[in-house]
Amino acid sequence: MLLVALNFGATAAPTAYEWKLPRGFPAPAVPADNPMSDAKVALGRRLFFETRLSITGDYSCASCHDPARAFTDGRAISQGATGQPTANGAMALVNVAYNISFGWTKPEVQSLETQMLEPLLNEHPVELGVKGRETAVADMLSGDPTYRAGFAAAFPESGGQVTFDRIVKAIAAFERTLISGNSPFDRYVFAGQHDALTPAAKQGMGLFFSARLNCAECHSGFNFSGNWRDAQGATGLPAFASNGTTATPIRVPTLRNVALTAPYMHDGRFSTLEAVVAHYEHAGQRTRAFVLDAPERAALIAFLQSLTDVEFTTGFDGERTHPVPGR
Repeated sequence: MLLVALNFGATAAPTAYEWKLPRGFPAPAVPADNPMSDAKVALGRRLFFETRLSITGDYSCASCHDPARAFTDGRAISQGATGQPTANGAMALVNVAYNISFGWTKPEVQSLETQMLEPLLNEHPVELGVKGRETAVADMLSGDPTYRAGFAAAFPESGGQVTFDRIVKAIAAFERTLISGNSPFDRYVFAGQHDALTPAAKQGMGLFFSARLNCAECHSGFNFSGNWRDAQGATGLPAFASNGTTATPIRVPTLRNVALTAPYMHDGRFSTLEAVVAHYEHAGQRTRAFVLDAPERAALIAFLQSLTDVEFTTGFDGERTHPVPGR
C-alpha cells in the first residue's frame, strides 16, 4: 500500500502526491478543491489516528476502521465514542478512492469529504462527537506545534491556521491512499505469477465468475464491489436492518480483504465466510439458486481468501488506536 512519512517541518509549496498504483488500477478522481499532496496525506494520516478529535478523548477514526481488520472493527454493529450503537457495521476502507458514493445506505453522499461529516458530526448516535466543538477542536490542534507545522505544509495558503474544513480535507486525502492491490489474486491476474493462487483458489475463481454462480454480477470490477444499490439485496429477498425492520437499499461492499472483515453483511449477521456462502446457496441469486458440493465450497472460500492483501494491513503498528469502548 501507499505509506507517507510524517514530516511536518516544511512550509514550502506542497509536493504533489505521486500515485504508485497497482497494475491494472486507474488513477483515482480527486476533487478540484482538495488536491493531493504528500504533506496533506501525512497530516490526514495522523488525524485519522488522533483520539483527541473525539468527545471522550480516547476514540479516533481508526477505532471503527482498524488497519489490521482491513479498516473495519470486528463488530456486527459499530459503536461511537460514547458506546452508542450506529445503524450498521463499519465498512472497510478498501479502495474507497474509487467509490462513486459512500456508506451503506446513502447514495447522495458522493465524496469522502462529505462522508467524513457523518462520523465527525452525527448526534443520533454520537460517533466522534465533534458537533458543536468544531472551533474548540481546531483550537486544540492549533496548540500543538507539530500540527501547526503540518497544516502550514498541507495548506500553505493558511499560514498554519487550523480549521474544521481543513481537518476534513486532510483525512479524506489520507483515505484516498488506502489502495489495496497486492493480493495473491492480483499477483496471478495482473503480474502473471501463475503460482500465486493455489489450485483450489483457481477452481474457486472459476466458480465465482461462472454463469452458474455469477457472484461477479454484484461484486464486479477490479474492486469486487457494486456502487449500485438494490432494495432487495443480491439475494432477491428483502434486506433487513439490525432491528428486524425492512431496510433501505444496501450497498454491495467490496470483497477485497474480505477474510479480515468478519462479521459479514451490513448488520454483521454472519460470523464466517462459510456462513455467507451457505446463505447464498439457500437464497439463490435473484431467480438462480445454486448448490455447491463440499470441495466446491472449499474452493470458493479459498478464492475469497486469495483477495487478502497482507501489505495493506501492515505499517500502522506505531499508530494503534485506543481499544473500542466495551470490547
